[in-house]
Parts: sequence; C-alpha cells; structure tokens
Amino acid sequence: MRRREFVAGIGAAAAWPVAVLAQAERVRQVGILVAEAIEDDPYYEGRITGLKEGLRDLGWIEGQNLKLNIHRALPNGADIRKHVEQLLAARPDIIVTAGGTTTAPLLQATSTVPIVFIAAVDPVGSGLVESLAQPGGNATGFMQFDYSLSGKWLELLKQVSPGINRAGIIRDVAVTSGVGQFAVIQSVASSLGVDVVPIGAREVRDIENGIAKIARSRNAGLVTTSGAAVSGHRDQILKLAVQHRLPAVHGHRTWVDNGGLISYGPDLLAIARLAAGYVDRILKGEKPAELPVQAPTRYELVVNLKKAKTLGLELPASLLSRADEVIE
Repeated sequence: MRRREFVAGIGAAAAWPVAVLAQAERVRQVGILVAEAIEDDPYYEGRITGLKEGLRDLGWIEGQNLKLNIHRALPNGADIRKHVEQLLAARPDIIVTAGGTTTAPLLQATSTVPIVFIAAVDPVGSGLVESLAQPGGNATGFMQFDYSLSGKWLELLKQVSPGINRAGIIRDVAVTSGVGQFAVIQSVASSLGVDVVPIGAREVRDIENGIAKIARSRNAGLVTTSGAAVSGHRDQILKLAVQHRLPAVHGHRTWVDNGGLISYGPDLLAIARLAAGYVDRILKGEKPAELPVQAPTRYELVVNLKKAKTLGLELPASLLSRADEVIE
C-alpha cells in the first residue's frame, strides 16, 4: 500500500507545470531600494507595504519562495550609490525602486538586472525608458503622475485662497523631475495671476530662507513638488508653513496626514500593489522591455479642514464636495 501511494505521488508531481516546480524549488530574491531622509517615512514605507501585500496575494511568501532585501538610502547620490552596490552584490533576480531618484543610479550600474519602479515622474524624459509603450531596456514600472498634474497644485492653491498672488515652489533642482514640475507650474502661473518663486530643497537653510522671503508678501502661499529631497524636509516645511501662516498644497496625502492643508496626487499604495504584478510576471519569465510603463488610474484629493480653520480659511463648498477625504 505504501509503495502504491509513493508511485502515485511521483506521477502527480510529474504532472505539475514546470514553472510551478521551478518556483517551489528556488527562492527568488527581490531587492527593494528607497531613498528616505525620515526614518520610517510613511511616504515610502507605504509603498514597501503595498508591494509586500501584492506579492503575497500572488503567492510569493517571504521565507518560502521569496527573499526580500530592503535598502533604505538617504536621498543623496553617494549614499544611493553605496546601496546600489550592496544590492547588486547580493545578485538579486529583480530590484524594485521607489521612483526616479533611485532608479537612475541603478540603471547606471546595471543593464541586465530587471528593475521595476513604483512611482517615477516622467520616466521617458529622465531617460529611464525609451518610451512608455516599449521601455526597451531592463526597466519598467509605473508613473507617479504626468507633469500636467503639477499645474493643478497651483490651481488648488488659488481656490483655497483666491487672493494669493505670490507662491513659493519648493523643488529639487538637482533632479529632472524637480525642474519639470516647476516648469509646468510656471507655465500656468500667469493665467492664475500668481508670481511663482523657486525654493531650493537640498539644504534646510535654503528652505528656511525661501519661505521667510515668500512670507514677506501679503498674499502668499506654498506648493511642494514631489521628490525625495523635498519629502525629506517635510516636517520642517510644515512647521514653517504654520509659523508664517502660509496656505500650502502638496503632492501626496502623507503631508496632510502629518498636518498639511491639502494634497492632490496618486494613490501610491494602489500603485505598489500593481507593481507587485510586474514583479510576478518578470520572475515568471517576461522581460521589462516588453511591459509598458503604466500611469496611475486614481488620484486623491485630501483636505485638512482643521488646518484651514487654523489659517482662517473658508474653503469653498465645491472643493470640499470633490475631496476624497476631509479631515476634521
């Protein structure tokens, strides 16, 4: 009886798909690289969580058929390059990056290891892929947003406080996306009757001096663009906005969750879950060059009504009715 059961077991195993057997036999290594200046920053940790959950739903279980190698670098070139070297030395099957800040240095270091970026701004313009439909190299993934979204932040600022005629735009000039976001905001500024002034994001003193200068204007506000360097100074920027009583619009809800006034941007947790699908497909044999870069399908408008009252702002009912969430 035992012999018959053993033989039957062999026959059943032989019928399993080859891909399933290979997945069961080999633990696949996925590297993850994010650049966060704030420890346990929810802006980036949320993407890691979403990716893990998405992979688990697809049958990739840590300790069984999956090993995750997570690296958290500071948002500066030297530290990112150090973590890139460490990641590649571990010979991963694939690497997932948070966005353009970490993807570009990684692509400079390898043209063979598959890369999936979760939230890159303008991946074509920044040279991460050849085109959205046909990435062409070893990287693909998901856009954080189209540059045109940047103009909507200034529009929102004007809706929040119609009297605003001067706005400080906090951006990182050292990255392509920082330059691009500011250019779009600048292109819509005249039609809104707002004079926009760039504020550097690399050093705290640049932010402090820039916000103080903007605050001298009678009807002023702030916009924070998307980028690792900008997010790294989030707490300081929020503190200064309160200190100078400046209304501010942000590109992600994490800012509002931490006390900011209003945000409009993609649901990064949902994007991270989608990115897990690309990781799954690449681990099963598909090529990054053949997987098109995808754009977000959902954007969130989040409003902090308590902060609006603190600033003495009466937000229009039309804006509140459009909000996905109002924090009271």
